[in-house]
Formats: sequence, C-alpha cells, structure tokens
Amino acid sequence: MCCNNSNCAPQAQLFQESISGNFLGTGTIVTVWSADAGQYSQGTFSLFNSASSATGATGTINGTEIIVADPGTTVSQSVSTPTSFAITAATGDNGTYCITLYKRVLA
Repeated sequence: MCCNNSNCAPQAQLFQESISGNFLGTGTIVTVWSADAGQYSQGTFSLFNSASSATGATGTINGTEIIVADPGTTVSQSVSTPTSFAITAATGDNGTYCITLYKRVLA
C-alpha cells in the first residue's frame, strides 16, 4: 500500500564525505579515487598545482571531464554521479587534491 503524505515515507538523508591528498607527478595517469556507478549523487573535485611545478596538472573526472591547473592555481569542477578522479602531472610536479562527495541515503 502506498500513501501520499510525508508521514508514511522516510526522508532521505544527505551525507557529505571529504577526501584530500597530495600528488607527485609521475608523467602517467594516476587514479586517486574511484567508486561504483550510482554510489554518489554529486561530487566536487579540486586540484591545486604548486607554483614550483613546471607544467599544468590535469584532473580527469569520470574519464571524460577534464580540469587543468596551471602552476600556482587551483581549479574545481562539480559533476553528477561521480565514479573516478585521476591526475596526470609531469615528473616532479606536485600539488594537492580535494574531493567532496554527496550521497543520498534513506533513513
């Protein structure tokens, strides 16, 4: 039986999860986070590239969304249903990343 008022259905809860770390460029793609499809409803990905880096660092979200942080800058991008974040940076380039994820869970 289904009812059409808020007393019958539980309210969904929104959970936020934050992940951060450092990267040191290897010249190859390094996946720093991944999840199964549908696990998260939204994600914001930030990439800071140190001013001492020689080139831009590239973040790839879900295999297709590209963000590029030039030396000394931070870039951010939000996406729906995130599944992965990878960083490509030249050997010796360095910086940090921050990922904020949102998940809807029924109480």
